[in-house]
Amino acid sequence: MDDLEAMRLALANAHAVEGRTAPRPSVGAVVVRDGEVVGQGATSPPYGPHAEVHALQAAGTAAHGADLYVSLEPCCVAIHTPPCTDAIIAAGIRRVVIGAVDPNPQVHEKGIAQLRAAGVEVVTDLISDEAREIVLPFYSYIRRNRPYVTAKWAMTLDGKLATSTGDAYWISGEQSRIWVHNLRDRVDAIMIGAGTAHADNPQLTVRLSDETRDYQRAPRSGPLRVILSTHGQLYENLHVLQPALAAGTCVIVGEHCPLERIQRLQSYGVAVLTVALNEQGQIDLILALQVLAQQGIMHVLLEGGAKLLGNAFDASLIDHVAAFIAPKLVGGAAAPSPIQGQGIARMREALSLQCLRSRQIGEDILIEGDLPHDPQEVDGYGIL
Repeated sequence: MDDLEAMRLALANAHAVEGRTAPRPSVGAVVVRDGEVVGQGATSPPYGPHAEVHALQAAGTAAHGADLYVSLEPCCVAIHTPPCTDAIIAAGIRRVVIGAVDPNPQVHEKGIAQLRAAGVEVVTDLISDEAREIVLPFYSYIRRNRPYVTAKWAMTLDGKLATSTGDAYWISGEQSRIWVHNLRDRVDAIMIGAGTAHADNPQLTVRLSDETRDYQRAPRSGPLRVILSTHGQLYENLHVLQPALAAGTCVIVGEHCPLERIQRLQSYGVAVLTVALNEQGQIDLILALQVLAQQGIMHVLLEGGAKLLGNAFDASLIDHVAAFIAPKLVGGAAAPSPIQGQGIARMREALSLQCLRSRQIGEDILIEGDLPHDPQEVDGYGIL
């Protein structure tokens, strides 16, 4: 097994725990000795051992003189667990190959320096783009004090979310919907507005079989279902308010929401969080995201509707876009488009996706890309 193969295996381990490690990054590690894998692991749910410790424990004495491949720079500080650098040095690892440096200022390049000072050879930035992508939610959490936000929608070729009558089932094909459920499986929370909750009455759950999962991730109760409702008025027949789903649902209301409405929502078993309103009298979205970060949420998926997506776009809060374009036409001036809000006045000011990629999924085209809000974030994490 060469360096690239070993790092790909470490990245696969990291992918397999996405959505299960917050508020810690998803990390994978592999120990290789004489070309053979002798140990591997991934970050435990909070607050168990890190990936490196699992891999070293699996390798046992075979770790002495072996190579360690880890998707993220090993930590060098004790927070919830002892420093991984101490475990690596004690195990006698001769060489550490790292996918990406840690965006946490407490660790950034300090873990690398500590290993080198102990005589361990360190190689960095192997398959770094993919390694950094996995860690972007942690970057946003640790550096911006808010979750990383992915906006997802499906639209027709003429840019419509639904017909003029509101019918949206189904715009995208079955294979695209499976992809979305895999996306849900690796985020910490799914957020929608009250309008979408009333119009679509979604379950906001992950529904995948073993055959349709992109990674065999461990079962979990999440992702958290988040509904924004300024005045706390939600129909009692919503799926998310029923006993099977209420415990994993959070409703964010405005600061002036009447107490009796908050108590009514709580009676269903949902959690209720209160945030201030913006100048337009709507829930301040940045404050809502910061409140979720305080709950340990690192990655939020926005699934609509167009009003919520427009508010997030206007506030420069969308970090990643995943848009499906179906080869369908519906027409109609009243048919909704994906993003409302104030928007941009001049075409030359339109934001362009970075790290653009596209592919066909079934009959649909998926376009993905990042929306960097700070020029320093285009390359790497933007750490100065």
